Amino acid sequence: MTKTTMKATAIAPANIAFIKYWGKQDEKLRLPLNASFSMNLSEAVTTTTVEFSKNLATDEISAVNEVFSEKEKQRMSKHLDVIRKKARVNLQAKVVTKNSFPKGTGAAASASGFAALTVAAVSASGLSLSEKELTILARIGSGSACRSIPDGFVLWERGTDSENSFAHSLYPPDYWDLRDVLVIVASDMKKVLSTEGMSRVQTSPFLQSRLHGLPSKIKRMLTIFTKKDFAALGNLIEEDSLNMHAVMMTQSPPIFYWNSATLEIMHAVYEWHAQGLPVYFTIDAGPNVHLICEAKDEQKVVEKVRQLGVVNEIVVNKPSKGAGLLNQHLF
Repeated sequence: MTKTTMKATAIAPANIAFIKYWGKQDEKLRLPLNASFSMNLSEAVTTTTVEFSKNLATDEISAVNEVFSEKEKQRMSKHLDVIRKKARVNLQAKVVTKNSFPKGTGAAASASGFAALTVAAVSASGLSLSEKELTILARIGSGSACRSIPDGFVLWERGTDSENSFAHSLYPPDYWDLRDVLVIVASDMKKVLSTEGMSRVQTSPFLQSRLHGLPSKIKRMLTIFTKKDFAALGNLIEEDSLNMHAVMMTQSPPIFYWNSATLEIMHAVYEWHAQGLPVYFTIDAGPNVHLICEAKDEQKVVEKVRQLGVVNEIVVNKPSKGAGLLNQHLF
């Protein structure tokens, strides 16, 4: 190794999937059962510093203002092993990570987390990889992390093997002035993590029906983006979110990620539709709700949400660029 400083810091956004992925065709490689399409989020980010050092006997992994479980640390070490092997680095790492939002709540902290970890560790190890290669590597850590690497609005190709299941940007962040009003109604760790939930996806009688319809949904989404048809976008993201949760709820055992506040917000959105406010919901694997609107309606949507009185926190996101390196380190 000719590199003298084996330390790097990366920042990566969480992303919200407009067409979602739930279930893997390959557990180890995290190859998805379907393609998915997402928007990177400007204010929901993870910053991670990685330093490889000969002074460490084992990986030291910690978070600022949060605690990682042993299982989470092991998963991150395992991902570092993949990068170490690729870079031919035989050193342990110190890792410090910081989230701008609660992890484990269905707000895609594993996506931003593994994207930031991948970019920082790859840089610190001295590897030089293309964006496509980075998305493949991030995917192995956490499937949706691959969508947090490219800029803006991102398509993750389903693929049939590790080399052709990758993510790429279809549109830059400034293509469409959308807002994601992330409504946090619960900040505690969800009881069923996505990886565990996806492992039982084949037990749902509705899975094949959903998978059958997804290629045409992706085509519809691409047409919608060409035309910037917001009403069509909203209807499609709600439809796909409900389809995915129907699969979750009909797995064995069933998974119910929503709570009473989630349902109250969903019902409110339908009322706001009827009143002429163009806002739509989408929900990942957790109780928190992402409300999608255009920039012109952001303030109205935020005011309406606050009036419900069921909200812990509101984070307003714009479309964002993907993962990148920072000059300032966390340690």
